[in-house]
Amino acid sequence: MTKKGVDTPKAPKAIGPYSQAIAINAPHLLMVSGQIPVDPSTGELVKDDIKSATRRVLSNIKAILNEAGTDFEHVVKVQIFVIDMDDFQAVNSVYAEFFDKQPYPARETVEVSRLPLGACIEISCIAAIP
Repeated sequence: MTKKGVDTPKAPKAIGPYSQAIAINAPHLLMVSGQIPVDPSTGELVKDDIKSATRRVLSNIKAILNEAGTDFEHVVKVQIFVIDMDDFQAVNSVYAEFFDKQPYPARETVEVSRLPLGACIEISCIAAIP
C-alpha cells in the first residue's frame, strides 16, 4: 500500500499534524480529515450560523474531493461532530444540498463539547477515487 497526501489551497491548511486528506492505492480510497468552517480565502472561522458553517465545511470538503479526482457521489462514509444536537435538522438541510443522490453515504452525527478553534461543526469523510 502506498499513501499520498492531498492538499489544496482551495480548502484551509491543516492546523495540526494531519493532512487535508490521504489517498491510498488499495482500494483507491480517500480519507478526508475533519474540516471545520474556515474560509480558505480569509483564514477566518465562519460563525454566522450553523447553516453557513455547514455549507462552508462541505464546500471545503468538495474542494479536497475534487483535488483528489473524486466527488460527493463517491463518498461512502461521513462523520459529523456538532457542539449542539439541536442543530441536527439545520445541518441535514444543508447536507442534503451536497448529498442529493442515493444511496447516501453511511453516517453518524455526534454531539461534542468542543471543536478546534471554537468551531460549531466538524465533518470528515471517506470517498472512493474512481
